[in-house]
This record gives sequence, C-alpha cells and structure tokens, in this order.
Amino acid sequence: MTDPIPASPPAPPSVADIRGMLGGVMDPELRASIVDLGMVHDVVADADGVVTIHIALTTLGCPLQAEIRREIQSKVTGLPGVTDVKVRWVEMTQEQKSAAMQQARLNARENAPDTMIPATTRVLTISSGKGGVGKSSVTVNLAAALAARGLRVGVLDADIWGFSVPRMLGVDGRLTGENGKITPHVRELPNGGSLEIVSMGFLVDDESTALMWRGLILTKAVEQFLTDVRWGELDYLLVDMPPGTGDVQMGLARMLPQAEMLVVTTPALAAQKVATRVADMARRSYMKIVGVVENMSEFVAPDGQRFALFGQGGGTALAAEINAPLVASIPLEPAVSEGGDTGNPIALAAPDSPAGAAFNELAARLVDELLPPVEMAGCTARIFELAAENLARIDEAN
Repeated sequence: MTDPIPASPPAPPSVADIRGMLGGVMDPELRASIVDLGMVHDVVADADGVVTIHIALTTLGCPLQAEIRREIQSKVTGLPGVTDVKVRWVEMTQEQKSAAMQQARLNARENAPDTMIPATTRVLTISSGKGGVGKSSVTVNLAAALAARGLRVGVLDADIWGFSVPRMLGVDGRLTGENGKITPHVRELPNGGSLEIVSMGFLVDDESTALMWRGLILTKAVEQFLTDVRWGELDYLLVDMPPGTGDVQMGLARMLPQAEMLVVTTPALAAQKVATRVADMARRSYMKIVGVVENMSEFVAPDGQRFALFGQGGGTALAAEINAPLVASIPLEPAVSEGGDTGNPIALAAPDSPAGAAFNELAARLVDELLPPVEMAGCTARIFELAAENLARIDEAN
C-alpha cells in the first residue's frame, strides 16, 4: 500500500488580492484606508508565499510604525498561501505628501463619514453558516466578557429576522434619539466597562412580531444602524450576523472594510461544512478571519462530567480547512441558556464556570493577542495638521 500523496500548499495570493486586503487597513485619524491615501507603494508576492509590502510615511520617524505593521501583517497573513509578511518603510516625496494633504483636506471638508462607527473601533462580525449553532450566545457572552475587562463594547444585532440580543442582555424599551440620530441602549458594568446595544428588537412592540422583509430592506435597516446611530467611543463593536452569506453580509463588508470575522460552528460535520461557505465569503470580501469558535463542544453536567453530544472535531476540522486558528471551544451547560433567558450572560454571572471561563479566556486572547484595542498616537496626524495649515492659507488667500 502506497503512502497518500500530500496535498500541495496553496498558491500565493495575487497582488490584487493583497491590495484588496490592505484596503481594510484604516487610518484612524483620516478615516480612510492606506490604499486610498497612497501609502501602499509596492507589493511583491514571491512563489514561496513571502509577501513584501512597501509603505510610504510622511516621516520615517512615524510613532505608529509598529501599529501599522501589526495591522498589515494581521490582515495579509489571513490570505491563503501567505507564509510571511514583510513591511518595508519609505518616505513620501513632496508631491506624494501634497497628494495626501489634498486627500486629508477633502476628507475634512467635504466627505462625510460613511458610518458613525469610530475609526479606532475594532469591528468583529460573529458569523455562522447556519442557524442553531449559538452564534448570538457567543456574541453576547463575548461582548460581556470584553466589557468586564473595563472596555467600551458595542453590540449590533444585525440578525434582523431573528433578533435575540435584547433579551439575552436584559435590556428593553424603545430606542430614542435627538437631532436625527438614534441613541443606543447602554448597560453599564460595575468596573467601568459598558455595553452599547442596538437591535431591531428595540423597534417592535412585541418580541414575537414577525418581520417579513426582503433582502434589500434588511440591508437598508443594517445600514441605518451604522449611519444613524450615535455610537460612542467604542473599543470594540461586535456584530451578531444573520446566518449564511446573503445581502446583509455583503452590505456590511462593503460599509465596514475594517471588519474582521469570527466563525462559529459546532462539532457536527453539517455545521462545519456550511461554515466553510461563510469563510469563503469573507475571503472574497477581503475580510480577515480572526479564528473559529467551536460552540457546544461538549455537555458539562452539574457534577462536572462531560459528554460529546454533537460529535467531536468539527471546530478543529473547520480551522484546518479555512487556514484559521481554533480560538475557543465553548462547552454546553444549562447555565448558558438560563443566562440568555434571564438577561444575565454566564460570562458575567458565573465567570468561573466552564463556559463562563471559556468566554473570558476568549476575550483575553482577543485583547492580548488576536485583536488588541487600537492605540492612538500621531503618525498621519502630521498629514492632517499640514492639510489644516494648507487649508487655512488657501482660505486666507481667498
């Protein structure tokens, strides 16, 4: 019997694919991608999967070099076939600085922001290929675990048909607003963290009301949640996505190019296979996949015994298939559903329980390793200052 032929490694991505992914690296001060600002000078993809990217800065002494490098490497490493990402720095010429200044001037004076999401907010979509895998439970408990660390976290319930976030977070009442903007509901935590929550559930009279809307109307509703809600200065925005790969998913990828994705599955083979399609959609939309969460990995009985009710290995298999890390395995225990029914997530109510600990460990890994909060400094701020000075001179001359 001959040994099986090993699978060939994936081919390196094209330069167009790399530039597409770099379009999601946003400048936090100018609210534009480094591609639009002309900062990406050259991209080289070698046959061995090593990608070299030349980035132009206004000054080589830019204090945000480490932050920009980390963002680029995080995004591009998620492309299939990439084995290493190298970032090289060059300094802009005077003409390039002038062009960047002009772009900053246009952004400051004419271009209204596409969304009300702060540019420094980490956007994480919680996605699944099918319903019933506990995606909303993961969203709510991860958001609560992040807020428990003292962070400011937004939760956008984009599952318009199947909204459940209000009940799971114990928040109700109609949304209000002023000056044409909606104010999110806020749940403050004792340690200074907070949750800002927006859901279609706050716009209907009864939780049992069926929304019989077509795809374009759903997309418009989600768009309004991004453009007409006065979100605060968030560290993270978690988006509870509808299952599948439809209009809402494509619309969010277009409006939030900085968004990244967590894929939720269960150990069952069927859930793993459909989750692969969500990962494929993310890659086609140049959205980085942060990792895979295997929910309901095993049942934990009150006496501590564990039972693999839904099989084993689905999360590991999915992670290997889509070339993304398995970042958490969340056990199934009765307190998870009880917390969702009572509005008291297990990540807060019982942080030391098996599931509560798993959610808090996932939050810690996100903050410390996978998706740390953005640290503001002053790299391209110099561009903005020069643009403002230039604009003032032009105004004085006129």
